[in-house]
Amino acid sequence: MIVSDFSDSIKFVGVDDREIDLFEGQYKVPDGVSYNSYVIFDEKIAITDSVDAHKVSEWLSNVEKALQGKTPDYLIVHHLEPDHAGGFLEFIKKYPDATIAASAKALAFIPQFFKLPEGTKTLTLKDGDTLSLGKHTLKFIAAPMVHWPEVLLSYDESEKILFSADAFGTFGLSGKLGENWVSEARRYYINIVGKYGMQVQSVLKKLAGIEVKTICPLHGPVLKDNLSFYIGKYNTWSSYTPETQGVFVAYAGVYGHTAEAAKKLAESLREKGVDVTIMDLARTYSSETVAQAFRYSHLAVCATTLDAGLFPAAEKFLTHLKAKNYCNRKVGIVENGTWAPMAAKKMHEILDTLKNVTFCETTVSLKSALDETSSAKLEELAAEFAKDLGKA
Repeated sequence: MIVSDFSDSIKFVGVDDREIDLFEGQYKVPDGVSYNSYVIFDEKIAITDSVDAHKVSEWLSNVEKALQGKTPDYLIVHHLEPDHAGGFLEFIKKYPDATIAASAKALAFIPQFFKLPEGTKTLTLKDGDTLSLGKHTLKFIAAPMVHWPEVLLSYDESEKILFSADAFGTFGLSGKLGENWVSEARRYYINIVGKYGMQVQSVLKKLAGIEVKTICPLHGPVLKDNLSFYIGKYNTWSSYTPETQGVFVAYAGVYGHTAEAAKKLAESLREKGVDVTIMDLARTYSSETVAQAFRYSHLAVCATTLDAGLFPAAEKFLTHLKAKNYCNRKVGIVENGTWAPMAAKKMHEILDTLKNVTFCETTVSLKSALDETSSAKLEELAAEFAKDLGKA
């Protein structure tokens, strides 16, 4: 289906992927994902980006229907990641006179994925360059490491549209903006782009003086209204500023005793007026638990000792936090161990390496199950969290 999203001169030719189970081989996407591509009609015709390899036939069909016999002049590459470049080779075979317009790094990376036909025309773009299509002029904005080094954004000066590459993208399909945009965009941002907050901040500064009426990301719905809200979310996430003042309680254990302690901690926090979300690390998508850890100002990790180390689900969770540059938060620790508790020590080995992560004075250590002593310490930890959050 071809949709005219903005005007008679710009058509959506992207594809929704409902069959995909894992995005980038690791992130579960129960609602699917979209690969967004557009045709800009003017004196010169430009196609923006492509789609994943297994959706190329559908994409090329959309492009052909939109063109209605016309010939494209440019294929503009905002991001070379394979889910947006899977159709480049087939596109050039079908439209050999088209020019691939991309950053120098993108053009250097292309041969690592596929060999273009000899004689393929290319145009190297850099930060600040413009490309006139007629009435539409695209201005290019370098966005290195958001989240690959070759990324460009482009701004259509005539219709004030920002083609934002992976920035402002979300899991889910390309249809109307849903109520779950924040949760899915957060999950997408933290897990895909989150390590590169400094680079995102740099791009946001470049965009600050530009009037944008529409944002077209490479994944998910187009953003048109209340853009300050979406840009504000990106500013919060990329500056590693807590989005919510409260505690994310994350737990992982074997027989339910650690879970009981985590739930008791969450209950005590709620009774004190603290905003709490609690999740089982072994039964929740890791992309969701990591996103929630970044969302909240405070984190409680409750984990069991296993094989003289840390329960695997908890270790995976903390390792992911480290990989995504988790910082500027306060953490409380609850460990469990029947004869030689090691969970707290192993958690500290990971968390102590993180920037501006501080710890609650109270550490709770269970010996198998909650008793009067550990229950009192758990209440002490809850009180410490509550006081730090101004709830005591």
